[in-house]
Amino acid sequence: MKAIVYTKYGPPDVLQLKEVAKPVPKDNEVLIKIHTTVVGPAECAARRGDPLMIRFITGLIRPKHPILGAELAGEIEAIGKDVKRFKEGDQVFGSAAPNGGTYAEYISLLEGGALAIKPADMTYEEAAAVCDGALTALYFLRKGNIQSGQKVLINGASGSVGSAAVQLAKHFGAEVTGVCSTTNLEMVKSLGADKVIDYTKEDFTKSGQTYDIIWDMFAKSSFSRCKSLLTQKGIYLTTAPSPASLLQMLWTSRMSSKKVKWGPSALLPANEKTEDLIFINKLFEAGKIKPVIDRRYPLEQIAEAHEYVEKGHKKGNVAITVT
Repeated sequence: MKAIVYTKYGPPDVLQLKEVAKPVPKDNEVLIKIHTTVVGPAECAARRGDPLMIRFITGLIRPKHPILGAELAGEIEAIGKDVKRFKEGDQVFGSAAPNGGTYAEYISLLEGGALAIKPADMTYEEAAAVCDGALTALYFLRKGNIQSGQKVLINGASGSVGSAAVQLAKHFGAEVTGVCSTTNLEMVKSLGADKVIDYTKEDFTKSGQTYDIIWDMFAKSSFSRCKSLLTQKGIYLTTAPSPASLLQMLWTSRMSSKKVKWGPSALLPANEKTEDLIFINKLFEAGKIKPVIDRRYPLEQIAEAHEYVEKGHKKGNVAITVT
């Protein structure tokens, strides 16, 4: 089968198209023919091996798992003899994190892995994209203990996770302020944001507003700059922790009513991810969440997709067509 392989950390050109052995499912596994996967900042970070802390998951010196990719949507081609939850022909979507392997035509995953049946009216692209954005967004919003009536600011509201976070925060009953660039203001509004801030014209940390949750997607700001904007028991979330923010997380957990929170969403237990996928299914079918697709690339052009994502200007998700 075709797969994108990398054997060392580095720029996008370390990703090489190769022929590798097609996996054979074990008794408790399903073989999935992958239709669509995605490229996001997490895959780019894993490819670079930067920040260094990611190497504790991906491999200290070189990649432990030579095929990248976490999210997938596809069709079950074969099942192990002990599999009861799925059957051949089922259309599924899910996550292969933390080991990855979705930059390939096929993957074998445990029956009890983070997999769910894809809604019939959800395309493969939408299914892979909703895994990339909504799973992470749901994890962090729950970590922030989001409640109805709260004020939530999302710095980086136009990306794959940010666009899902806006929709999910609205579903939970929050008043949402999205921070993004000029070109993405209307898109973020269309997702349900109550207010939008153009970061090229306004510094949200000087707005004088207060929030119950500030989610700083890519650590473009800092807890120190945002602290005065948090309510007495406000929470600062970051998806890209620095050594400083990790120290602040430890300090605020004991010494402050205002908290810094982070967690490796990729390491969430598979059964909890499956429950979240089913929850997201219901929201999609109810019209409460819809992934945004920015660009589409074939598997053979995945290096170009990585280059585009690393520019930091994508709107929503970048989908990769595998088959």
